[in-house]
Amino acid sequence: MACSALYQLHLVKASTARAFVPRGLRLVEAFGYTLGGMFLARYHDSPAGAFDELVVIAGIVWNPPTSCAWAARVLVNSVEACRHGRKEVGLPSHVATFSKTEASALGNKPLVESNSFLSVLGIGSTVPKQESRREIEICETKGSSTKHLCNISMPLTVTTGSHRHHKWMGPAIRMSLPSFSGQTEDHPDLLKYSCQVECRVRPVKPARIWNPTTTELQECSDGKINSAGSNTLADSYAQSQSISVLLSKPIFALEFSSLRMHVDAPKIVVPHCKKEEVGYSST
Repeated sequence: MACSALYQLHLVKASTARAFVPRGLRLVEAFGYTLGGMFLARYHDSPAGAFDELVVIAGIVWNPPTSCAWAARVLVNSVEACRHGRKEVGLPSHVATFSKTEASALGNKPLVESNSFLSVLGIGSTVPKQESRREIEICETKGSSTKHLCNISMPLTVTTGSHRHHKWMGPAIRMSLPSFSGQTEDHPDLLKYSCQVECRVRPVKPARIWNPTTTELQECSDGKINSAGSNTLADSYAQSQSISVLLSKPIFALEFSSLRMHVDAPKIVVPHCKKEEVGYSST
């Protein structure tokens, strides 16, 4: 699959992430936080055609001798991609709309050089500077109903034709991104799969994410989200907690361009709750 993507890491409260992580897995955390965030991608060429995807990453879980990401929610604007994620990979996939607009925002640009005397004193004059941004409104759809999830705003970056603008797109890399999935209605087993990635990568300014209509929902009695259930309250709570992950503090962002991805077939793994370890099954 060919695509371009933004991979953004957030500091997520461990209490928020644990609502998504099965009890058989140990959350990697420090001082009450884990590393979660989002993976926002536009697939230009895939078996399901062209589509957009937002993966909400609850946090990192431990799988000796490696650690893996756990997806809290996956939003795609393709029914076929949603079906594939649920049936083949065991992901909590949902259909959504991605409404994109481009806008200009005013920023402040110094009139003096950053190392000048006035700038050192903090009295350098500024003038407004326009910055072009892409705004994405994501709404989850179910049947005829639509529910607003979040808005994402990021500076416009040119990935195709970047040489014309002399933008450095970063080094070419190859890597494997392991993830857990499963324990859903379609896949009650715990699964592990890896995404084999080839791309150019560079650090970028984190995207701004907001949801002005966020409301607090009462937590489920056991503090967990039962992915295998179809209870409306449980799903609403899962959606609310996913928004909490997105609204957590961003710490780092990477732009993937010229990206080619291959998703390996998932394997069944068996959690060992008492040892807090995960071992592979013989199947």
